[in-house]
Amino acid sequence: MAKLSSPSLFPIVNQPLIGIARMAAAAEHADDGHLIEFRTLEVRSILNKSVSKRLRWLAYSINPYRGCEFGCKYCYARYTHEFMAPKTVANEGKPTDGLASTATNFRDPVSFERLIFLKQNAAWLLEQELKKIDPAMEIALGTATDPYQPIERRAQITRSLLEVFARKTGYRLGIVTKSRLIERDIDLLMEISRRNTLVVHVTITTPNAKLARLLEPRAPRPDLRFQAVKRLREAGIVAGVFGSPLLPGITDNQKALDSLARRASAVGASFFAAHPLFLKPCSRPTYLSFVREHFPSLQADYAKRFANADFASRSYSAKLAEMVGLACRRYGLRQRWSDDALLTTSQHGRRTPPQRVVVPSQEKLFA
Repeated sequence: MAKLSSPSLFPIVNQPLIGIARMAAAAEHADDGHLIEFRTLEVRSILNKSVSKRLRWLAYSINPYRGCEFGCKYCYARYTHEFMAPKTVANEGKPTDGLASTATNFRDPVSFERLIFLKQNAAWLLEQELKKIDPAMEIALGTATDPYQPIERRAQITRSLLEVFARKTGYRLGIVTKSRLIERDIDLLMEISRRNTLVVHVTITTPNAKLARLLEPRAPRPDLRFQAVKRLREAGIVAGVFGSPLLPGITDNQKALDSLARRASAVGASFFAAHPLFLKPCSRPTYLSFVREHFPSLQADYAKRFANADFASRSYSAKLAEMVGLACRRYGLRQRWSDDALLTTSQHGRRTPPQRVVVPSQEKLFA
């Protein structure tokens, strides 16, 4: 078991724990994995109202787990563990709420991938909450953590949620995952798709297995993810490839995008999408450490790019959008637009015929 705690430099006293911090402190040990601990989390809600300015089209999100085993270097959701950290004050006294503070340092980015919380009674909560929302509102499963991370094989929380949706009609659900484990639930996905609008996004940042292992150390190999897309499409499910994030100097070139799009087309993907990397403070230490170790020549470029902003510039984003569009036209793939995330204009995975497009050759940045 990995040690997630760090000794305090000053004597501190916990304030009364509230909200998710109180739930985290009350969490019970559930299971162990390699360098990972799993704890149960008694939550009051499973359907979260989206407040993201970046995802304005999204009304609600569902994350069956808090924390993610895949350990992706670029993950933007590491900060969510910080909400479980107890607030402290530097004076004398004792905890007043009866809960001992956890020794876990939730502000350590590594804790996000080493301490995973399993949300309890998720299916029952979803059943109750779906009654209170407009079915036309979009729901995304797996926005912050992967709903098919390895623990799902045993916990089956995601499957229990899909069983609820399979009994419903008229809802709009999108699923985002890097895992081939989604193939286990094709029976439920087919039923959901028959009665609702369903779109599956399989994230594949690169077809290069060596690079993928460095970036996403505990996620399935890219070829297995492509195979998952193929199986989903064969089952009649709208499923596409999500090539995000595009990494400056590594995967943000036409050759890399064409390589992804060609493979996406070969497995019958309904669409292809890819967006530039954004680097929030919580993910910078982990990702920049990866760059320093494996792409040291790019350190200065990253320092400049993200010196004063977390997100890519408009001009850079527009350039990448053009490149993605070109790759889609070349290989007959639909683009997935951010304001039409569930492809409601055409729900059935129609594809456009490939076009011959000639562009100047570009320097290869990653072999």
